Amino acid sequence: MKTTLEIPDPTFRKAKATAGALGISLREYVTLAVEEKLSQGTRAFGKPWLECAGELAHLHEETERIQKLIDEEFEQIEPEDRT
Repeated sequence: MKTTLEIPDPTFRKAKATAGALGISLREYVTLAVEEKLSQGTRAFGKPWLECAGELAHLHEETERIQKLIDEEFEQIEPEDRT
């Protein structure tokens, strides 16, 4: 299928040079790039930071335990702080 794309000049020049360095046509290079992007699925779009969100959820109880220890420690009055 033929189509017309408008891309910034610097991007075009970089793509053309990269395709040349690889020994393939710009058409083939763009096709490969689009296919690669599509193979990544929807995770590449939107919020990429969501990929790692929740990976530390298993540490929730440990975080609460540590916070409790910190709170208890700060509730104690050190002898040198008593007036």
